[in-house]
Parts: sequence; structure tokens; C-alpha cells
Amino acid sequence: MKLLRTIALDPSDTFVFEVAAEPGDWAVSGAFRFCDRDPAELTGKDRSAFRSGFLGVQSWGWSTLVQIVHATEADRRKLVEVLAAQLVDRFGAPDLPTANIAAEEEVAFAESLCTHPVSTLIGVHRSANGREVRESFRRLQLREGSGHNRAFSFMEVEDDPEPESGLDLADMKLEPRWR
Repeated sequence: MKLLRTIALDPSDTFVFEVAAEPGDWAVSGAFRFCDRDPAELTGKDRSAFRSGFLGVQSWGWSTLVQIVHATEADRRKLVEVLAAQLVDRFGAPDLPTANIAAEEEVAFAESLCTHPVSTLIGVHRSANGREVRESFRRLQLREGSGHNRAFSFMEVEDDPEPESGLDLADMKLEPRWR
């Protein structure tokens, strides 16, 4: 079995997001964190989390990248348990049985993203068209002869192409950096 863990190749997540996930935290997409908000009204670090963040389950922080890792059934059960507790404590789920159902769905979705080999890095880009949210996932592959020690040792591989899903770094510079 494979699941997702957050990874930090450099300190940028600590600047980009209000709360950065701890490296090695189990991760899910986290798009549900924005279900009660209008994506068009998001600004600053909230907008960055919406556009490109994976949710670290234990830390409840955001990570730009996640890594596919081996996991056990016990790891998966613990992930569902921790996410369900977080959904009750931090997100207002009415009770643990209800939260367990939602957590199970989130973890199953994260698991479905793990079709590539272990150690593959995944990035996300979210966009909204009205109230419809679209997620596009990108696989990052090591450049030949590189190791995971440097952020620029990767190249993007398009696995989920969509016309509007390309991350425009030039557009991001217009984003307010501090809030």
C-alpha cells in the first residue's frame, strides 16, 4: 500500500502558507478546507493554500509537495483516525462516526493518487470556475543524476493535462506575499 507524506525541499512553504505542514506528515488533498468559502474571494496565503497546497493531517498545515511512500494497514487506519479527530476538533464535524466516513473518503482519494513509484513527488493546482473546484495533479521526476536534496533537481511531468491547469509563476508574483 502507498500513501502521501509531506516533504519540504526548501523553507518556502513557511513563507507561502499561513501554517506549513511538518515534513513527513501524512497528507491528503485538503480541498475540503475551502468548501465553505468562495475561492474568488481568497487572498494572500489562503489563496496560495487553495491553489497549491496539500494538507498535512497531524499539523493541519500546508505543503506544496507530497511524496509517495510505502504504508501499512496500521498506518492507514491511524491516518483515518487522526483525520477524523481533526475534522471534529478543527472543522466542526458533528461526531466521530460522521467524521470517520469523511476521513475514509479523503484517505481513499489520497491513495488513488499513489499510482506512481514510491518516492515520486506530486504537486497540485486547484482552480475554481464559479463554485466548481478543479484539481490537477503533477508528477515531479528527478533530473538524471540528481537527488532529493535540491528543489531545482526536478522536472515536471504532465500526467493530468488540462488547458487551464498550468501553474503560471509570472501570475503568482502579483499575489500579495504578506497578509
